[in-house]
Amino acid sequence: MENAGNAPVRFDTKIAVLLRDDLATWQRLNVCAFLSSGIAAAAPESVGEPYADADGNGYLPMFGQPVLVFAAGKEVLAAAHTRALSRGMPMAVFTADLFTTGNDRDNRAAVRAVPAAQLDLVGLAVRGGRNAVDKVLKGARLHG
Repeated sequence: MENAGNAPVRFDTKIAVLLRDDLATWQRLNVCAFLSSGIAAAAPESVGEPYADADGNGYLPMFGQPVLVFAAGKEVLAAAHTRALSRGMPMAVFTADLFTTGNDRDNRAAVRAVPAAQLDLVGLAVRGGRNAVDKVLKGARLHG
């Protein structure tokens, strides 16, 4: 992370979540939360320090940098997945099948049962260099 005095903070990495644009609101929120947890688990250095209020109540730490949320159609999402795989970029994925499972074991089994090119992706999350993430997400737009 770069920062000189009062200059804006410019992070060396970017955290991005890409969601399929045809999801219901509850699905988008659920997928975003699950995918973000994957980034936090894989990159503990991306998590900042715990919070505390003026009364001394402690709160859990969160990412130490912004998480950008993007939306795209199924084709752009599939292309982003392929680009991330070809670059060896660590990635969290969420498939449509995971809406029907009820636990982590069944979630992993549902993903494992399908070849990469046939995954029915509804979201993915990546963390990497800013330029690398931008290239992976080519064609996606900021979620609005």
